[in-house]
Amino acid sequence: MHFDPREQAALRAVGLDDEDIETAADHVASAVDEAAADLDDFFGGGTYYSDMDTVHDDGKIREHEVDHLDVYTHAADLRGYLKFDRWGVPVEDGRVLNDGVVELTLGDTVNDRVRFARDPDAL
Repeated sequence: MHFDPREQAALRAVGLDDEDIETAADHVASAVDEAAADLDDFFGGGTYYSDMDTVHDDGKIREHEVDHLDVYTHAADLRGYLKFDRWGVPVEDGRVLNDGVVELTLGDTVNDRVRFARDPDAL
């Protein structure tokens, strides 16, 4: 189940029974699965642009060669690994912002939310 014990207690306090809570948890898991599939479709490889902050950042949009995104889900968690041409970074969450832009929460070495697009003008 997606909800921790405190969240379950709060949901019961507003009138949801166990079946309603389980249904809500299923909806959350389905939404996360759908987001993962959308992100996987978005990152098919090739050139992408991002607003990633880097050391000695000059404020410009970054260009990246992306090999692939490996993403998996478990209940409400979306995790994975974004593989660039010469390096990679753990993915801790992500979402589609619009047809041309996605946002990933990147883990160690970046530790930030980063927007990616195929068109630099979309950022």
